[in-house]
Amino acid sequence: MKLEQLLESIEQGRHAPTERWNPPYCGELPIHIDADGNWFYQGSLIKRQALVKLFASVLVYEDNTFYLVTPAEKVKITVADAPFIVTTWQNVPNAEPPVIQLTTNIEQQFALSEQHPLIIRSGQLYVDCGRNLWAKVHRNVVYQWAEIARSRTQQGREIYSIESAGKQFDLNA
Repeated sequence: MKLEQLLESIEQGRHAPTERWNPPYCGELPIHIDADGNWFYQGSLIKRQALVKLFASVLVYEDNTFYLVTPAEKVKITVADAPFIVTTWQNVPNAEPPVIQLTTNIEQQFALSEQHPLIIRSGQLYVDCGRNLWAKVHRNVVYQWAEIARSRTQQGREIYSIESAGKQFDLNA
């Protein structure tokens, strides 16, 4: 299987076609996503994962603001950091080049790749989930990656990185 086909087959998690909708802005909803990726409505934790996934499927980020967008309305919500968290990962068996599959707190899956790169922002690792939405990498995942990382010296500093889908991703700047 070619790398492009493998990367497409890994990707799971459907997003609604929000780019085709142009509903009117209807104000703000008391929905908040905290720094740990937990969703709250009026200060109460939303415990139903199916409901969180439904909301996530219509989440968009425009002009530094998060919205839930449906064909009928567009409502603003607040997000403390990134809306999602990378909670687990695994090496894809027999992939050549090696591929790391990521899973988020809403069970979205994709490969760490050029399409879904890893970046460092304010000392924290984030992965691009697509559609201008990001997932913060959970501390446990960072520690696991540190165990498999390769090091190199660059400008007198030791840089640790992991490889996936033919790309090298730095874990420290």
